[in-house]
Amino acid sequence: MTAAPATAPTLPTLEELQHWTWVMGRAQQMMMEAALTPPPEGMPVVPGFNDPATMGRVRDFWSDSMALWQRFVDPAAEPSQPPKPDRRFKAEQWQSPLFDWIRQSYQMISDHMLRGVDALEGVDPKQKEQIRFAARAFVDAMSPTNFPATNPEVLDKIVETRGENLLKGLQNMLADIGRGQLTHSDSTAFEVGRNLAATPGKVVKRTPLYELIQYTPTTEQVAAVPILIFPPWINRFYILDLAPEKSLIKWLVDQGFSVFLVSWKSADATMKDVIWDDYVTAQVDAIDTVRELLDVEAVHSVGYCVAGTTLAATLAYLSAKQEADKVASATFFTAQVDFAQAGELLHFVDDEQLKMIGTLSPEGFLDGRYLAATFNLLRGRDLIWNYVTNNYLLGRDYVPFDLLHWNGDVTNLPAKWHLAYLTDLYRDNRLMTPGAMSVGGVALDLTKVATPAYVQAGREDHIAPPESVWKITDAFTGPLRFALAGSGHIAGVVNPPAAGKYQYWTNDQPAKTLAEFVAGATETRGSWWPDWAAWLHQRDSATVAVTGARVPGEGALPALDEAPGRYVRQR
Repeated sequence: MTAAPATAPTLPTLEELQHWTWVMGRAQQMMMEAALTPPPEGMPVVPGFNDPATMGRVRDFWSDSMALWQRFVDPAAEPSQPPKPDRRFKAEQWQSPLFDWIRQSYQMISDHMLRGVDALEGVDPKQKEQIRFAARAFVDAMSPTNFPATNPEVLDKIVETRGENLLKGLQNMLADIGRGQLTHSDSTAFEVGRNLAATPGKVVKRTPLYELIQYTPTTEQVAAVPILIFPPWINRFYILDLAPEKSLIKWLVDQGFSVFLVSWKSADATMKDVIWDDYVTAQVDAIDTVRELLDVEAVHSVGYCVAGTTLAATLAYLSAKQEADKVASATFFTAQVDFAQAGELLHFVDDEQLKMIGTLSPEGFLDGRYLAATFNLLRGRDLIWNYVTNNYLLGRDYVPFDLLHWNGDVTNLPAKWHLAYLTDLYRDNRLMTPGAMSVGGVALDLTKVATPAYVQAGREDHIAPPESVWKITDAFTGPLRFALAGSGHIAGVVNPPAAGKYQYWTNDQPAKTLAEFVAGATETRGSWWPDWAAWLHQRDSATVAVTGARVPGEGALPALDEAPGRYVRQR
């Protein structure tokens, strides 16, 4: 039996247009009459159901719905609204009448749903933020781009490939299910030590918690005070050492700095008892190791994200022990010490969720895939549904992208420490209370830290919001320079000068708030790295020849391995 030939859709007749125009007009009239009719005497007003504000939102929704329907059945009646900026609907196929109506319907319903959440009254502010976050996640998940029947690109692809795209997408999906993680990039395009984490150097120390990497100088003279970098232990360190043209580590080496970096071990069952104290004392140990190896009094320390939080605790610990002079300066990349405004991650640290997290680590460590899923949820539209559409529905190949490859190269966390970090810092914000937290019995007080500090924040950072990072300026008492970089948590940090991207803001005048800082700030195009390097040189401009211990493996610590070492490769 042969299928009946498809027939082209017919345009509505004049009588049909008149009928639907009457239907919509009558509906609007009914809504207007209902709005003008007072409620029966004695009827209670139920907030969120029949109160004036709620009824007003219902009328607005119906009015917008009727207008949208009228544009669909009679396009000549009123011009269609131009598409809102949304790259999900940029394909030409979305301009056809049917799919344009689907797009507009989705955007209208989404807008009304989110406005309804914003209008909620009598709800705890924290709970309201959680509802808003959940509503946005729901709206993103229900986008017509995520379903084959309502995505014209997918429908065209099915016809073009005779369904092969769905088979390829199914293959991609099953592979992700098998590995328990969403794929974002072509993993075969990258290899640690070859085109990632390829800056030459040596591992000069290894402990059960970290490896210490010393990078090979590329200049004949180097700054006398070395730089020691603490990357976050929730990720692989090579976010700071991607391809050579993006590598902060290579750039620092080429600027004439002696650079050391801690590579944290991905947690396993042997680390089930690792706690806050262990990471702080590990940082102190690395500081002392570099000082002794190079025979210098102090180091320039750098802490990125959570390692910056721990660096602040390390400074307080050293200050309490009268050893603050071991650190010549401290630089913080998107790091927080006050978690009162810590952004959307706060949605994941209520008591019920902390209890659930505690059940996910039976062997004493948290599988990094759980944390990756959490961070993906923070940007579900870009990091989840974009890949569902492209790689599952359209069956496209994954594009090589070093940053996304790194994002998926997860690290396991010591369970006891991770849960304590979320509880003590995110939930209870104890680090800001002098003496509330301690290390090895030594009480921590951030207000006693007088170490010169350079604090960098990302203007669009959703993990460590700039308002939260700014709070460091309220805690420390020493000289401090604040730089607000364009972009977010990653691109705001990894922004090499050669790229000529983004900008940063500085302000040499005292400011009590971030808003006051921004109001008087000077904008500079490009990367903030040169500003930071100049600030480091201002602390100490002395240089020394590259001899002896300044060459990795030539001092008291022999080379154990070539960089990037073993820990970064362990899974």
